[in-house]
Amino acid sequence: MTNSISVSAHGPLGVFDSGVGGLSVLPAIQALMPHEDILYFADQGHVPYGPRPLAEVRDFSEAITRFLLDEGAKLIVVACHTASAAALIHLRATFPEIQFVGMEPAVKPAAETTDSGVVGVLATAATFQGELYASVVERFAQDVRVLPSTCPGLVRQIEAGDLTGPETRRILEDALGPMLAEGIDAVVLGCTHYPFVAGLIGEIAGPGVRIIEPSEAIARQTQRLLVQSDLAREPGDAGVTRYLTSGDPAVMRRQIANLLGVAAQPVGLQWEDDARLVA
Repeated sequence: MTNSISVSAHGPLGVFDSGVGGLSVLPAIQALMPHEDILYFADQGHVPYGPRPLAEVRDFSEAITRFLLDEGAKLIVVACHTASAAALIHLRATFPEIQFVGMEPAVKPAAETTDSGVVGVLATAATFQGELYASVVERFAQDVRVLPSTCPGLVRQIEAGDLTGPETRRILEDALGPMLAEGIDAVVLGCTHYPFVAGLIGEIAGPGVRIIEPSEAIARQTQRLLVQSDLAREPGDAGVTRYLTSGDPAVMRRQIANLLGVAAQPVGLQWEDDARLVA
């Protein structure tokens, strides 16, 4: 357990997701803050989070946060919409000394720029159940029709590396078809896994539908918080990104190469009673 927390500008950014979805956010963070070290954890022993009870995802998120803080993380990016929906409020209350950047479906920019007045949101069931999503819709989309879809099975397809196959296409056609029939002109990607199939989404939805994903906004918010709290590392040597997984490191190595074109050597971690991570 983490009893007292001391952060340093020399510490890494902690980033976590249920799996490889958070890798869609990582390049924007690296591009904006190339001198920052990053510790990326994929909870692939529990992926996907979407069908799990919110309380279970909250407990996983707290244990992951404790591990990252024990590794010296100075700020935590919850690069998972489901974990943000389930745990962000709890994490901020549990670790008041630490700054968190969470994910919320980008309904606001979609609502502000729609011409048809109808926008779609693709996210997990847990994200739609969370307080963050309800709050975003209430604040920013009262005059807009918001059509949700949970895309059952899509996270598993992406984790398996199937970004364009028949089953992935079927899942997306089932989700987007009714939305397109209702006249959406924007679709919000409310799961960090989904940008990896943005090409297929664009192919199905057509050029008249904008695809909105949050990676650059998340990177900018992370940088703002680091600067405000005097935790930004001075420009110098290029930062190092380390990858950790509670699944099979060899599988994650192939996923990183496939999704990011990066050669990496992930390190495996183990869960003890689903309550604590150990190397």
